[in-house]
Amino acid sequence: MHVQTSLALPPRVHNAEEARARFGARFDALVAALEGSDGAADAVIAELHAGDASRDRAERNALIGRAIAGDRSSAIPASLRALVEETSAVPAWVDRGRIARASALFRRAGPLGGLVLAFRSLIGGYVAPAGNKPLVFSGRLREQAPRRLAETSRFVTAVTSEDGLKPGGEGLAITLRVRLMHAQVRRLLLRDERWDLERWDLPINQHDMLATILLFSSVFIDGLRVLGMPVSQRESEDYVHLWRYVGVIIGVDPKLLPRSFAAASADVELLRVTCGAPDEDSRELTRALFEIPRAAAKTPLERRLAGLRVTVMHALCRRLLGDEIADGLGLAATPLDRVLPLTSPMVRGVHGLRRLSPRLDGLAQRLSAAYWEHSSTAGLGGRPATYPLPQGLRSTAQTRA
Repeated sequence: MHVQTSLALPPRVHNAEEARARFGARFDALVAALEGSDGAADAVIAELHAGDASRDRAERNALIGRAIAGDRSSAIPASLRALVEETSAVPAWVDRGRIARASALFRRAGPLGGLVLAFRSLIGGYVAPAGNKPLVFSGRLREQAPRRLAETSRFVTAVTSEDGLKPGGEGLAITLRVRLMHAQVRRLLLRDERWDLERWDLPINQHDMLATILLFSSVFIDGLRVLGMPVSQRESEDYVHLWRYVGVIIGVDPKLLPRSFAAASADVELLRVTCGAPDEDSRELTRALFEIPRAAAKTPLERRLAGLRVTVMHALCRRLLGDEIADGLGLAATPLDRVLPLTSPMVRGVHGLRRLSPRLDGLAQRLSAAYWEHSSTAGLGGRPATYPLPQGLRSTAQTRA
C-alpha cells in the first residue's frame, strides 16, 4: 500500500479528538489509509490503457477474463498475469474449515441475510458523505439500482459459497473482477476535474475498501442478531475470517484487515465516529434503492403492493440501522417500527427448531439457495453479471461533501 501522510487531518475526518482518544494508533492508521491505493490493480489498468493503440473496452475485459480463466501466455499483460498469480497464492493463515463454517452460516441466514445485506450493509455504505462519492459519480446505483443490487447479491453469494474462494471458484473470479473495476473507476475519477481530492481523498482508497469488508462481515453479523437469528461467537469469528481473506483478494492491505470479530467491531465504531452525518447524496442513493419495487410495478394492484413493500422496507431499515441514521437518510417512521422488534423471538424460535429437526433444516437450506439464486438474477434483466471495466463515468454527480 502506498501511503502519504500529512500533519493536517483530511476534511472528511470528523470528531478526530474523540476518535484518537478512544482508538489511539488505529485511528492514525485508518486516516493514513485514506491516501492508500491498490498498486497492483492500478498497474494492470495502466498497462491495459498503455500505448498509442490503446485497447478498446471489449479487448480489455476479454484479456481479464482469459487471465482469470488461467491463460498465462504473452498475450496477457505482465501486470495482469502477476496480479492473478499473486491472488492465487493462499495466505498461510487461511483455514478452509473456518471458511466452510462461515459459508454454512450464510446459507442458514437465507432471506434474513438478504434483508440485512440490503438494508444494513448496502445502505450502511451510503452513509459516509465522502465514501459514497465514487458510487455517486459512477451513477450505477441511481441509474441501475436493480442491477447493482443483484450484482452485489451475486458477489456475496459467490464468495460465501463453500468452494467460491478456491482456485477456479466463482467467488475468486468475481472478486478479482471487482478489484479491477475499482481500479478503473479510481483512474477515471482522478482524471475527472470534479473530483475534489482535498475534500474526499483518494477515490476507493484503502480506508473505504476496508469499510466495505466490514459492512459485509461484522456489520452483517450484527444485523442478523438484531433480527433475532442466533449467531455463535465461533460463527462470528469464522465469518470475519472469511471476509479477511476476501479483503486480501480484493486489494486491502493485509495489515489493515481485522483478525477477530471484536477488532472488526471496534473498526466499525471508529468509522461511525469519524465518517460524518449522511448527506444529500446518501439520501439520493437510498431513495434509488427504495424505488425498485415501485419501478417494477406494472398494474394498479402491483403499485399498491409496492407501496406496502416500501413501508416494510422503511421499517426494516430503521430497525437495522437505528433511528438516528434512518432519520439522516430521510426514512420516515412507520407504525411497523413498533411491531418489528416483536418478530425477533419468533425468528429465534424458528432457528431453534431447525437445529432440532434435520428435515426442517434441509427444507430451509433449499429455500435459502432458491432465494439467493433469485435475488442475484432478478435485477439483471436476463444479462449475466460480468463486472466489466466501465468505459466512463455515467452521472452528473453532486460535488457536496
